Amino acid sequence: MSDATLAAAAKTAGIFARGALVLADGTVFEGHVFGAAAILDGAPSGATGVGEVCFNTAMTGYEEILTDPSYAGQIVCFTFPHIGIVGTNDEDIESLNPVVRGMIVRASAEHPSNYRALSALDGWLKKHNIPALAGIDTRALTNRIRELGMPHGVIVQARDGAIDVPAALKAARGFPGLVGLDLAKDVTTRQTYQWREMPWAWNQGYGELPTPSWRVTVVDFGVKRNILRMLAGLGADITVVPAQAALEDVMRHKPDGVLLSNGPGDPAATGIYSIPTIKGLLESKIPLFGICLGHQMLGLALGATTRKMAQGHHGANHPVKDLESGKVEIVSMNHGFTVDRGTLPKGVRETHVSLFDGTNCGIAVEGKPVFSVQFHPEASPGPMDSHYLFERFARAAKTGR
Repeated sequence: MSDATLAAAAKTAGIFARGALVLADGTVFEGHVFGAAAILDGAPSGATGVGEVCFNTAMTGYEEILTDPSYAGQIVCFTFPHIGIVGTNDEDIESLNPVVRGMIVRASAEHPSNYRALSALDGWLKKHNIPALAGIDTRALTNRIRELGMPHGVIVQARDGAIDVPAALKAARGFPGLVGLDLAKDVTTRQTYQWREMPWAWNQGYGELPTPSWRVTVVDFGVKRNILRMLAGLGADITVVPAQAALEDVMRHKPDGVLLSNGPGDPAATGIYSIPTIKGLLESKIPLFGICLGHQMLGLALGATTRKMAQGHHGANHPVKDLESGKVEIVSMNHGFTVDRGTLPKGVRETHVSLFDGTNCGIAVEGKPVFSVQFHPEASPGPMDSHYLFERFARAAKTGR
């Protein structure tokens, strides 16, 4: 891309500070930075702006994506060219403290247009200390990730008009990667809490559940708020416990069902402390529902294994086939690890598969009210094709089957 094209894109977005994405293999994508300052000199591997680079194909919902705890340790490149066009607000968030390492866009809207907007994306990013890069060829970066896998990289800002590529390379190469990394412990709640907020309704906002009719304990590996809202919308009295909760900590709330939430990092690393709890839940015969990392954790507890994916699945337009009904659902996904279907033990059946690459997207235990999916049925953002899974879980919790 020519300097003139980059300059034009930056001017359109109202961004003028020179910056770049520097990958660990030495590839440099020059553009212009906005959002939080991209600090580099002496930056440790855990610093903001340093992480694994992935791409997300969603056309809407950038605020929900950026606040999804599952993106811990990652820099998100949006394939949709115009990000920021509806601004930001205080309602469309999935966590209070975003942990995404950075954001990359083709162009960022300086003047959003939406009646719910409270601030522009640039200001919101500054508030949450998230650095961003605009004006690069996001198609080229996306193609690179599709062909070579998710690289380690760093978003940097020019100092005195120049980008310190050697320092950037050091920071990118110092990132340890997500394999073997337990990130759930960094994003989980520190204490148990109750939840009553229901799904958002147009022109009304979020309601509060008046009278619960059943109880659920949610093990928080990095839970998205809309998962909790969906449960509340079905009448659940919700108790959220930390990822490290022992079996007795989960069961003391007398749940009718237990949900294993989404979250970031390597499931095998998180499983060191969570698998014993999940095995105990399986022995108790209580209804279990796993989502994303929770799906992977359930798979590990049942005896399967997980593996790292080359590019992962990130977007709100992924086709998944329900093998039991034959129905194809369009779902929201965000994961870089997958359950290896070849390791599923006897008595555990595969229920869903990705129509993009055939990877496992769901399992169920024969004869027990235990099931999980790799995708996000709560959407936010994304299609609502899979909301029925929450209804299935609610029925199992109320009836025990």
